[in-house]
Amino acid sequence: MAEFQPLAAQQRIGLIGGTFDPIHYAHLAIAEEVRVTLNLDTMVFIPAGQPPHKHGKEVTPANHRLAMVELAIASNPAFACSRIEIENTGPSYLALTLQRLRELWGPEKELYFVVGWDSLEEFHTWHTPQEILRHLTALVAVGRPGYNEDPDSQERLDRIEARVPGLKQRLLLVHAPLLDISATELRERVRQHRPIRYQVPDPVEQYIHVQRLYQE
Repeated sequence: MAEFQPLAAQQRIGLIGGTFDPIHYAHLAIAEEVRVTLNLDTMVFIPAGQPPHKHGKEVTPANHRLAMVELAIASNPAFACSRIEIENTGPSYLALTLQRLRELWGPEKELYFVVGWDSLEEFHTWHTPQEILRHLTALVAVGRPGYNEDPDSQERLDRIEARVPGLKQRLLLVHAPLLDISATELRERVRQHRPIRYQVPDPVEQYIHVQRLYQE
């Protein structure tokens, strides 16, 4: 599959990255909620090639994770998948990915990148956070199950702004469905021969079993 090329009319593009090991319904529900809430033309899923935050941890080969994402989003014409990080050598730093997407798609596109509310507390530790903000129209924060801090708290927003000046101006909060599904738990369920149906799309479940993923 060729690299996703947004149509000329697609000016507002949502980006959701992750290891997707495996992709599950919580990912899909968040992507659709953000797309509809912000009136985006497209949501692009970006599977990580070498996730820098998982250095030293076992990650399923990228070709399998990419295949599962493509299967999961196939039924939604507003969803697309980019292999830009998988085809890149070296760690999948968001700042570099956004730079390459800007070069590929042009400066006129509006780019909205989705993160969890909890990740905002660690955003200052990401690789060149100011460079990330420079390439984005907005950073879109969504809820995570078990995260109890009020995302609208002025104290909290002031704290993250102090760590990354300018972040508040680029921040949008979206209240998405809180589906408590964990990729880690899904992998463990497969190892224990427990069902994962209704937690991942059927084609993803079938792919996992046919390819014998997460068996050991």
